[in-house]
Amino acid sequence: MTLPDNFLWGGATAANQVEGGILEGGRGLSNIDLLPTGPDRAAISSGMMELLDWDEKHFYPAKEAIDMYHHYKDDIKLFAEMGFKVYRMSISWTRIFPNGDDKEPNQKGLDFYRDIFEELRSYQIEPLVTLAHFDVPVSMIKRFGGWRDRKLVDAYVRYAETVMTAFKGLVKYWLTFNEINILIHSPFVGGGLVFKAGDNKQQLIYQAAHHQLVASSRVTKLAHVIDPDNKIGCMLAGGMHYPYTCRPEDYKQAIDSDRENYFFIDVQARGYYPNYARKMFEREGINLVMADGDLEMLKNTVDFVSFSYYSSRTVSGFEEDYETTTGNLFRSIKNPHLKSTEWGWQIDPLGLRNALNQLYDRYQKPLFIVENGLGAKDIPDENGYVEDDYRIDYMRQHIAAFKDAVEIDGVDLLGYTSWGCIDLISASTGQMSKRYGFIYVDRDDDGVGSFKRSKKKSFAWYKQVIASNGEQL
Repeated sequence: MTLPDNFLWGGATAANQVEGGILEGGRGLSNIDLLPTGPDRAAISSGMMELLDWDEKHFYPAKEAIDMYHHYKDDIKLFAEMGFKVYRMSISWTRIFPNGDDKEPNQKGLDFYRDIFEELRSYQIEPLVTLAHFDVPVSMIKRFGGWRDRKLVDAYVRYAETVMTAFKGLVKYWLTFNEINILIHSPFVGGGLVFKAGDNKQQLIYQAAHHQLVASSRVTKLAHVIDPDNKIGCMLAGGMHYPYTCRPEDYKQAIDSDRENYFFIDVQARGYYPNYARKMFEREGINLVMADGDLEMLKNTVDFVSFSYYSSRTVSGFEEDYETTTGNLFRSIKNPHLKSTEWGWQIDPLGLRNALNQLYDRYQKPLFIVENGLGAKDIPDENGYVEDDYRIDYMRQHIAAFKDAVEIDGVDLLGYTSWGCIDLISASTGQMSKRYGFIYVDRDDDGVGSFKRSKKKSFAWYKQVIASNGEQL
């Protein structure tokens, strides 16, 4: 067999995209709850438009999402039927501390997640828990400006300590921040940053990044004290950059774009700021405010490196080449050698193998693919059944690619959790119609539907993949 017997097969979701029950059980408001569908979403995500309370003008899909808050037992049963070994999920910070830094944790929130973890354990499913999946308490954005303020470091560490202590023995795999590099591209989503006139955006983004990196290293150190069995990972929005042509300028841009992407993980996996980043700070006049001991704290490096992979990206050293862009947050040229999804994301299975090799060469730490999947418009029959052969084909090619990385290239890969194992609201657009799941959820872009769950064709296919440990694709 290509993959080890203990390979962790499963699926991934995020609290804000599945739970709903936004203000139930004592939960407070989070930044991600305030992202509406429609034309204002991009401006709010980028921190250029302030919206820190619900209004009547917008539709907020996270309010109900797919209502997993009330359906989690049925959903976990379906995951178990597929044979999941691991389920990646996130804890909502504001379900535990409604304002982010309350004196006492919210017991109802702790009880809710304990029930989930115990349910998973009853099916021998390992939880893989993200502590902050695009999740900043709105109260802390209003009072402190989000991660621009160092006060969030202590609040986050206390939150992490609370849940790691409460769930000791139930959870051993943890991720500190989801797609931490998204902070650069979507500052409100990644860090709760809202920019005001006169703000130095780059300075604020990298100051917030420093705070998150210090917080991550503190939690990594603390996690190993709380439970020596804990394994802590970082998480990257992955996908390497190809040069548009063989012009040296294009290749240089690919190197520079990869470095911007890997900056956070370089610190989390190596324990120090790389020289290229220090030089960039110097050139751009970015002066990070650090506390005594910060650089020493960064030496607490993660146990493994996890990442999402949906597509590769293509870049050029010449501005005029950027006429055609894909639908992702990352600036990219359309690669003429690749097909695209309905949302403009380019399909590149070999790019996943390339990315695995690049990451493993760079860090020599175990890797974990924690997001990969195809967002597509599914058309169900009257029973909710979807013949999603296109999704099966996409995943078959990507699984074959990471198997090659393990078997042929020698990459150390812990597991694979496909994104959106059950349909959920899209992080990029807020749509339900951008579906990823093996399980169809009756819910549309306007929030209409019964929430009924039904199995797609890919459900049985993925069950077979897991049962054969990836041998039957």
